[in-house]
Amino acid sequence: MKKLYKFLLNKLPRPLLIRLSYPFKKVAPLLYRGNKVECPVCERSFRKFLSYGSSVAHRENVLCPYDLTLERHRLMWLYLKDHSHFFTAENLRVLHIAPEQCFHKGFKAQKNLNYLTGDLVSPIADIHFDLHDIPLEDNRFDVIFCNHVMEHVNDPIRCMTELHRVMKPGGWGIMQVPQDLERAETYEDHSITSPEEREKHFWQKDHIRLFGRDYPDWLRKAGFTVTEFDKTRHYGEEMLERYRISKNEILYIVSK
Repeated sequence: MKKLYKFLLNKLPRPLLIRLSYPFKKVAPLLYRGNKVECPVCERSFRKFLSYGSSVAHRENVLCPYDLTLERHRLMWLYLKDHSHFFTAENLRVLHIAPEQCFHKGFKAQKNLNYLTGDLVSPIADIHFDLHDIPLEDNRFDVIFCNHVMEHVNDPIRCMTELHRVMKPGGWGIMQVPQDLERAETYEDHSITSPEEREKHFWQKDHIRLFGRDYPDWLRKAGFTVTEFDKTRHYGEEMLERYRISKNEILYIVSK
């Protein structure tokens, strides 16, 4: 069953995977019982996490078998819990693009949030739209999340600018992407169109670019102020290893 689930994780479309993952959560704690790794989101411990990623960007021991968090989700959670007012401020208006399943139910239940989710196709999104033209008014949201989306869209600057437009002055957000820190500049080649070649060049079959160390500059071009959260100043190496958060996972906080 574990081998089958690993196969499905890498082969099935995201909307279908979201639906099929719910039954697996019932047996995952038994299959992976142990105490070597811990997910701070679901607060469960396991002997190990699942592997995840394409053949080009495969990682071992990174995917929580219960709530499907990856390195980026666990780092984002730590920031929200320990270094933001996300769980305590009253009446925060939040826009969550491509809502992650591991966050969706909990954020929806938070009494302090006015929480709206959007996506092109996700079955758990409240509204569906193209991120290039967000059908929402200016200066509406205190907080915006949009993770692992900009590597898929035709015009990232247009999408980032739209998110900047709907964010309130003084608002903030988190917009993570897959990032190759060996590259100074983002890699794009619009002649690469086949899924196989896109996986080889951009790490996944549905990616159309691979961001480099210049990713914060893209955010700045859209109007955001960008701050890098230094996780090593706040969490020791032992804790980061237990949570399986990679040293290459950078959390950028944007603000308006």
